[in-house]
Amino acid sequence: MKYKPLPLVFVGLLAVLLLSTCNFSPQNRQQDKNEHLVMATLYLQTAAEARALRYQAFNLATLRLDQALADLKKGKKPAVILDIDETLLDNSPYEAYLIKQNRSFPAGWKLWIEKAQASALKGAKRFLDYADKKGVDIFYVSNRQVQYLQSTMQNLKKVGFPQVKKDHIYLKEKTSSKETRRRAIAKTHRILLLLGDNLNDFAQIFEHKSIARRFALTDSLYYAFGKKFIVLPNPMYGEWEGAIYHYRWQMSAAQKDSARKAALCAFKP
Repeated sequence: MKYKPLPLVFVGLLAVLLLSTCNFSPQNRQQDKNEHLVMATLYLQTAAEARALRYQAFNLATLRLDQALADLKKGKKPAVILDIDETLLDNSPYEAYLIKQNRSFPAGWKLWIEKAQASALKGAKRFLDYADKKGVDIFYVSNRQVQYLQSTMQNLKKVGFPQVKKDHIYLKEKTSSKETRRRAIAKTHRILLLLGDNLNDFAQIFEHKSIARRFALTDSLYYAFGKKFIVLPNPMYGEWEGAIYHYRWQMSAAQKDSARKAALCAFKP
């Protein structure tokens, strides 16, 4: 049987397909810096479960605030301390930008903050308005750099948050640790609640610890979570990710990918 040669057009298309397939080699896959962020960002942007967790956190915060105020004795004025990013404001569009541009933080971060376009997380404004109405001082303690104070205030005001004043906003100046800033607030106020998406938002003891140590410390403070510490979900970034890399943030994308996979606990068939 005699075979007819393939048409040149078909041969050309086949060559294109083969070349396209070659572009998905392991070497090129390693060049994708943010594949691990895709599901995490989609979870916060599209999962009703993420929205429910936020409502749950702020509903619980309201309940605990009422309880704390009922037990409040005369003395220092009551206060709540809240982180900003992924606790009150949604920065997932910035993470989506990094994914689509295949870039890494801090690329584009300055532009994103200066645009002041982050939306309020669901439930946040209702809780803050309630705390404000109850006469509780609200302090925004964030690791945004102090140079972004005006843009941060603009964003907080744009979404309608109360008490957006310079003396109620503590941004990062010299250190990422928030302990000094919390202590400064505690000198004049009784801190009733702390809300954040990172355990470092609650206590210094969690800072720069291994995965095992973070677990142990969390277990030792189990009674505080849901009572004085209210945690918001953030699978996109945080201290937990740093622990996976042993805080070697300078590692390459390929090295970080290997570290993430090595940290997985899989069953053995």
